[in-house]
Amino acid sequence: MILLSEMGSIVLAGPMFAALRRQYPGAAIHILQLKKNQEVSKLLSLTDVAHMHTLDDSSGASLISDILRVSLQMRRIGLDAVIDCELFSRVSALLSFSTGAPVRVGFTPHTQEGLYRGSFINHSIPYNPYQHISKQFLSLVDALQSPEAMPRNRAGAIREIPSEPELSVPFSADELRSYRQKVEADHPVTANRALVLVYAGGGILPERAWPASHYARVVQGLCNAGYAVGLIGLKDDAVLARDLKTQVGSEACIDLTGYTKSIRELLMLMHASRLLITNDGGPSHFATVTPIQTMVFFGPETGKLYGPLGKKTIILESGIACSPCLTAYNHRLTFCDGDNQCLKRIAPDPVLAQALQYLGTAVESSAA
Repeated sequence: MILLSEMGSIVLAGPMFAALRRQYPGAAIHILQLKKNQEVSKLLSLTDVAHMHTLDDSSGASLISDILRVSLQMRRIGLDAVIDCELFSRVSALLSFSTGAPVRVGFTPHTQEGLYRGSFINHSIPYNPYQHISKQFLSLVDALQSPEAMPRNRAGAIREIPSEPELSVPFSADELRSYRQKVEADHPVTANRALVLVYAGGGILPERAWPASHYARVVQGLCNAGYAVGLIGLKDDAVLARDLKTQVGSEACIDLTGYTKSIRELLMLMHASRLLITNDGGPSHFATVTPIQTMVFFGPETGKLYGPLGKKTIILESGIACSPCLTAYNHRLTFCDGDNQCLKRIAPDPVLAQALQYLGTAVESSAA
């Protein structure tokens, strides 16, 4: 299994791993991914740790060295098949061939120009830009069973978008209680207020970020309504968090950027919180393996293709004609030069009203 993409894609691939385990219960599943993403696979127990392999892309030299090392390692294992989950990556196509596996499953652009990746994939399926990516990952499992090298001129299996990620991270009640107590000790304002998390960073694609001024309006409204709001993110998001705190001007708005030291801690923080409001990115997908309700903004990309799985997510999109604009066919390069009107046109007041409505309903349900 070659899965090099963002960490959120690993969660979206959860149903694919579940399908593989059901259809091939005796098979040993090996995963090849970037070293920086391995924490998620370990946390979600996607396969045995001994079957997890990594590539270090911190430098060109380390990447080339790891490609050679992993290719030799895979050939010694004697793989029966490899699934390349990348859309149009030439590196992953080469890796699928270098493993020596006789069956190599992956996506093909078919007649789309500019995305040629060789002929290394011999059980290919067409990438479909109109279907949710989790559904397409399941189609890769179907392609394993094709009796022909290149399944052409035949209908694909009828599948629905998976209703759940089919992943879980076990926590004991004591562990979650201790972490909640730690949060309250470190940030006393959370002791008497329900906690709402906000991820305002754009990650590797800043154009996916809802405007900071809109976030400030929503956070201010939540604080005024009696909630504590934690601004989460990496250390790189600390400047944005400080600016938001200044705009909000409330002690109930706390900076939690860099507070969680691992994905596991982030999940425990989500267990201790009532609601997550976030841009499209990893946190929205990690939330699906916790009880937290999520509101997630989409614009340059769409929730119809990359939305978090499960029933605890509200997708927020403006629906303007140029959205979504990032696809595998344009190498995820937007033509708006950062002026993401698709997100700017989602007004903050309706988002605040929807958040308060959910929070109020949740309180009433728990009281009942």
